[in-house]
Amino acid sequence: MPKLKKISLLVLFFAGLLAQSVLAQVPNDIIVSFETGNSKLLSSYFNQNVELIVLDNENVYSKAQAEQIVNNFFSNFKPVKEDAFQIIHNSGKEGARSVIGKLQTAKGSFRVYFLLKKNGPKEYIHQLRIDKQ
Repeated sequence: MPKLKKISLLVLFFAGLLAQSVLAQVPNDIIVSFETGNSKLLSSYFNQNVELIVLDNENVYSKAQAEQIVNNFFSNFKPVKEDAFQIIHNSGKEGARSVIGKLQTAKGSFRVYFLLKKNGPKEYIHQLRIDKQ
């Protein structure tokens, strides 16, 4: 009987780790928006106001203004391929986390940082930074 208990505990432990891993994933639409240069899809995850740093633009912008700036960025720096965006680091705690990624464009690589905060069932981007590498 003790052996069965140990196996059950191990199964529960690994199931918990798997569930935590799934919960910690970045929404797929955010990844797709960077890979395809889709500012409209990305902006659907913007908070009403976004702290945005994209090359020379640095300020707190409304969701609509931030979408225009990101759209301009994607117009000038088109992602090179479908897997052009790779997550390098994803950390945080319940309700908020930061993500660092690398975006490969036709004109070079960029470091992407964004802060996701949960509001109800959905996560929203509160900060977005895109820097030339």
